[in-house]
Amino acid sequence: MKKLVILLTLCVIPLTQFAQKASDYLQAANQGYANAQYNLGVCYEYGYGVQQNYYKAVEWYTKAANQGMAEAQCNLGVCYEYGYGVQQNYYKAVEWYTKAANQGMAEAQCNLGNRYYEGLGVQQNYYKAVEWYTKAANQGYAGAQFNIGRCYCLGLGVQQNYYKAVEWLTKAANQGLSYAQCSLGVCYAEGQGVQQNYYKAVEWYTKAANQGNVDALCNLGRCYYEGLGVQQNYYKAVEWFNKAANQGHAGAQCYLGYCYHYGKGVQKNESLAKTWIKDAASKDFDEAIEFCRKMGW
Repeated sequence: MKKLVILLTLCVIPLTQFAQKASDYLQAANQGYANAQYNLGVCYEYGYGVQQNYYKAVEWYTKAANQGMAEAQCNLGVCYEYGYGVQQNYYKAVEWYTKAANQGMAEAQCNLGNRYYEGLGVQQNYYKAVEWYTKAANQGYAGAQFNIGRCYCLGLGVQQNYYKAVEWLTKAANQGLSYAQCSLGVCYAEGQGVQQNYYKAVEWYTKAANQGNVDALCNLGRCYYEGLGVQQNYYKAVEWFNKAANQGHAGAQCYLGYCYHYGKGVQKNESLAKTWIKDAASKDFDEAIEFCRKMGW
């Protein structure tokens, strides 16, 4: 629950406007117009009006980026980071993110913060990560707001401060970011930076779970299992555990196994209990490992 989730965004204009316009962009791009070069790069990246081709996307992004277009610089950074159309190169990714970030582009600032956080393409530096996250967060960029909130939770690059963490997580959560909603739910459940409130925890877990956030699915299942913030309901607990377990979430697999072992919310089934709990143990989930040891599995 304390892992910082790194968010990276492709900084593109809404893609619908590119459909069937590639030929128009090509004519303008060949005349040296940076906007057209960038738009053509997006068309090639996503296959809008042309056959998808990451190499051509990089070619056109590079032309626009070399003219100083921040959006193209950011997208080119993404291509280098993930190896889309070029050999993966974190140093080149950082180079292009920096160019776009220095122009004030929030997405690039967040992505550059990610690289400093992970130490990929630059020497790891949590203080620099926070610096760039803050620039993007102050522009209202939800991913950066979430990341800086988690930095405050963990005390990475800043002094640990749960109140500041909640402040930033709330900003991101109110923009609909599921990771922030789930993390904010954890803060309410554990009373970190806010007064402990399981009802608020369930509220935020539910918002995130409805977007498919796997941690929130599991956490919501636990709330129903234990009757925290909701009326205890083993059937609902099993429902939420199932959704997360089927996506490979170790905690949910373990707790679903408990449900089968104890016959709570489902008919008791030791075979299924063993299967789910051993699966969780194979993912190094400590609680499952201990249970398997206890049961002689």
